[in-house]
Amino acid sequence: RIGTAALAVQVVGSNWPKPHYTLLVTGLCRFQILQLLKEKPYPVAEVQQLDRLEQFTNGHKSEEELGELSEQFYKYAVQLVEMLDMSVPAVAKLRRLLDNLPREALPDILTSIIRTTNQEKLQILDAVRLEERFKMTIPLLVRQIEGLKLLQKTRKSKQDDDKRVVAIRPNRRISHGSITEDEEEEEDHDDVVMLEKKIRTSSMSEQALKVCLKEIKRLKKMPQSMPEYALTRNYLELMVELPWNKSTKDRLEIRAARIVLDNDHYAMEKLKKRVLEYLAVRQLKNNLKGPILCFVGPPGVGKTSVGRSIAKTLGREFHRIALGGVCDQSDIRGHRRTYVGSMPGRIINGLKTVGVNNPVFLLDEVDKLAKSLQGDPAAALLEVLDPEQNHSFTDHYLNVAFDLSQVLFIATANTTATIPPALLDRMEVIQVPGYTQEEKIEIAHRHLIPKQLELHGLTPQQIQIPQVTTLGIITRYTREAGVRALDRKLGAICRAVAVKVAEGQHKEAKPDRAEVGEGEDCKEHVTEDAKQESISDTADLALPPEMPILIDFHALKDILGPPMYDMEVSERLNQPGVAIGLAWTPLGGEIMFVEASRMDGEGQLTLTGQLGDVMKESAHLAISWLRSNAKRYQLTNASGSFDLLDNTDIHLHFPAGAVTKDGPSAGVTIVTCLASLFSGRLVCSDVAMTGEITLRGLVLPVGGIKDKVLAAHRAGLKRIILPQRNEKDLEEIAAHVRQELTFVLATCLDEVLNAAFDGGFAVKASLEHLNSKL
Repeated sequence: RIGTAALAVQVVGSNWPKPHYTLLVTGLCRFQILQLLKEKPYPVAEVQQLDRLEQFTNGHKSEEELGELSEQFYKYAVQLVEMLDMSVPAVAKLRRLLDNLPREALPDILTSIIRTTNQEKLQILDAVRLEERFKMTIPLLVRQIEGLKLLQKTRKSKQDDDKRVVAIRPNRRISHGSITEDEEEEEDHDDVVMLEKKIRTSSMSEQALKVCLKEIKRLKKMPQSMPEYALTRNYLELMVELPWNKSTKDRLEIRAARIVLDNDHYAMEKLKKRVLEYLAVRQLKNNLKGPILCFVGPPGVGKTSVGRSIAKTLGREFHRIALGGVCDQSDIRGHRRTYVGSMPGRIINGLKTVGVNNPVFLLDEVDKLAKSLQGDPAAALLEVLDPEQNHSFTDHYLNVAFDLSQVLFIATANTTATIPPALLDRMEVIQVPGYTQEEKIEIAHRHLIPKQLELHGLTPQQIQIPQVTTLGIITRYTREAGVRALDRKLGAICRAVAVKVAEGQHKEAKPDRAEVGEGEDCKEHVTEDAKQESISDTADLALPPEMPILIDFHALKDILGPPMYDMEVSERLNQPGVAIGLAWTPLGGEIMFVEASRMDGEGQLTLTGQLGDVMKESAHLAISWLRSNAKRYQLTNASGSFDLLDNTDIHLHFPAGAVTKDGPSAGVTIVTCLASLFSGRLVCSDVAMTGEITLRGLVLPVGGIKDKVLAAHRAGLKRIILPQRNEKDLEEIAAHVRQELTFVLATCLDEVLNAAFDGGFAVKASLEHLNSKL
C-alpha cells in the first residue's frame, strides 16, 4: 500500500482508432494509503507522506548519518558506469548525475536503470529509511557488475579485438525477457563490426573507402531506433557487395567463338564480324575498353538473343535492362539518399546482380525511352554510354564514382529516328535487316522446329515438316521481317499434331478387334490421294495416325485456316493508274500500291491514305513535273488538253488507309502512277520502285534499300527501279537474292518511265512542231 506521488507534466495521445495516451510525470515523494475513500470513477484515498520533499536539500546531514554505507554505494555506482562505453550520450549523462545529485537520490535512480525484477523494484520502493534502501540496492549493483565482467570475459574469448558496448537508457523499463534484447543488440553490433571488416578488406576505390569508413563511424554512434540507421546500413552493404575489381576472364579463341556464334544464329554476318574483331583486338591489348554497340532492325530478327549469345561467346555474365517506357532519369542514375525509399539505378543494380565489373549489358528498346517531369532518361544514358566518361560513372545513390569502362554495352532499337542525336552519336550502329525466305527456311529447320518439338513433347519420328511446307507458311501465312509469326505458326502445327498423337496412343492402349479388322479392310482401299488429306478429317478418327505425320499444304489449310496473304500483285495492276512502290517501316520493308483516278472537276488534287507532309509534297512535285512535261510525253486529260488539271480533278490513294505513311521515297512511284493514268498504259506487273524526285526530274537516293529489296523479293517481284546513287547499298544484299532480281538504276525520271512500261515510255518531241498555233 505504498506508492509514489507525482506531478503530471505532459499528456500526449488521441482517441483514434482507439484511446491511447502517453503520460510524462515527475516523482515527488513516497506515500502510504491510510484509507480508500472511493474507487469510481477514479480512486481517491487518504494518504500519509513517508519522506519529505525538502530532504534532498539537506544532503550533508544525511551523508554524515549514513557515513560509510553511502560511500560504499557511490563506489559501486561509479565502478558500474565506468565499465560502460562513455561515448554513448546516455552513459555520459549518468556519470555526471552521480557527481551532481545528492547521494540519497541515487538508489532510486540506479534501481530504475539496472536489470532488476518488478518484485525487487517494489522492495526498494517500500524501503522508506535511507539506510535500509542503501543496503538493499548495493547487492543489486554488485550483481550487475559481476554480470558485466562475465560478459566481457566471454566476448574477449570470442573476439579479442571487439569491445563490448552497452547502452543503458534512462527511464527504460526492462522486463524478465530482457536477456534476449541484449543478445540481439550484441548480434547487431557483431554485424556492424563484420561489416567494417568487409569494407576494409574490399577492393573498392580510395574515394569509396574513405566515404564508407566515415559512414561506419556514424553508424556506430547511431541508435538503432533511428530511421537513418537502416538506410546507412543498407548503403554500406551495397558498397561491399559491388564488384569493384572482380571480373571474369574472357575467352579469346576466335575459332571457338565463330563456332558458337554460327551454332546459335544463322546469317547476321555483320554482327558476327564485329564480335570477332573485338576478340582479335582483345588478344593484342588487354585493357581495351568495352565497345558500345547498337543493333537496329525490325522486331523478331534476333537482336536480343544475339546479345545473350555474345555474352556466352565471351564467357561473360549477361544482364538485360528493359528501357521501353522508362520516363524517369532516376531509373538510370538512382535516387539521392535524402529521399524515402531511395535505391540505386538499374546500372548499379545490374552490376550487383551479376557480381562482376565486366558483364554484357543489353539495353533493350533504347528507342522507346520517354520524357517526363522526372527528367529525360536518354540524357542520363549519355554518361553511361560515353567511353570517355563512363570510367567514372556517378550514381546518385552511391555518390562515388564507379568504373563502367569494362562493361560491354549492347543497345537494341527498331529505328534510330526516335533516338536523340547526342545519344546515337555515342553508339556504334549496326543494322540488322530482315531475313530472306531462304534464311527463314534455314532458321526454321535449324532452330525453330526443334525448339517447338521439344516444347510440345514431340519427336522427329512423329512429325515431319518438309522445306516446301515451311516455304508455304512463310509466303502464305506470314509477312514479316523476323521469324516470330513463323514460330507461332509452327507451334500451332505442333499442337494439332500433339492432339493426334495423344488420341492415337489412347486408342492403341484400348484396341477393339472389330474396329481393328475394319480398319485393316479400309487401309487396303485407301488411295495415295487420301493419304494427303487433312490430319483432322473426322473420317479417319477411328484409326491411330500413321507415324510420322507429314505436314503438307492440305494439312496447313486445315490447321492454320485459309492463306492469309495472296500474291495479288498482278491482279491489282490490271488497269492504268496503279503502280507499286517500296516503303520502309520499323517492322521491315513493305510493298505499297499507289492508285490514281481522274474525273471532271476544277483542277484539284486529293490525297488520301494517312499521308505525312513530306509525302504530300512529293505528290505535288509529281503532278507539277508531269504538267510541265505533258507535251513531251503526249499526256492529255479527258478533253484532250495538255494542261492535265484543266477541268480535271485527280485523286491519289495509298492503301492501307489506317496506316500512317510519310517520307520522300514514294516520289518516283507517284510519277509512274500518274503517267500510267494519263497515258492509259499499264505498268509492268513485276516492277517495284523507290526514289525521291526533284522538280527538274532527277532521282535522289533514299534509305532502307536492303529492307525494301527483301520486301519486293518476298512479294515475288522480279524488277526493281532504284536511284543510281543507291548502287552501293546493293552489296549488302545476299548474292542469291541479287541473282533472282533485275535492278534498274536511274538518275532521272525519263529512265524510270522507260523501265516501268513495256516497250518504254518514249519522248515524242517531233509532235510539238506539228501543233498549230491558230
